[in-house]
Amino acid sequence: MQYGSIGWAVGTTLRYAQIVRNKRVIASIGDGSFPRTIIFLINNGGYTIEVEIHDGPYNVIKNWNYTGLVDAIHNGEGKCWTAKVLYKEELIDAIDTAMGAKSDCLCFIEVTVHKDDTSKELLEWGIFVS
Repeated sequence: MQYGSIGWAVGTTLRYAQIVRNKRVIASIGDGSFPRTIIFLINNGGYTIEVEIHDGPYNVIKNWNYTGLVDAIHNGEGKCWTAKVLYKEELIDAIDTAMGAKSDCLCFIEVTVHKDDTSKELLEWGIFVS
């Protein structure tokens, strides 16, 4: 029953895009599951992993107005909610809203972190592979 697995496409697509970074991932997603999705965009202003391996100006990307893009797509029709968060408390509030009052919406939460916010292991690995 391939049609009995409603709602898996968005999450699967996002995970697959993480795995095959050298390919463009295209998804055909039904409109029934997309509006109930919560998307977290971690915005660190560039390619932190690449910076740790070999730094250069090519690792800094132009930040888009990501929530603005989602709002533009929304265009006042359907159900869509966006939030930008900087602090832990804001993230907790955004998740509570997405799981509660906006549970019937596409929820897009942009989480801004410092470009150098990384683990000790990533720093060590970057030195090792560079």
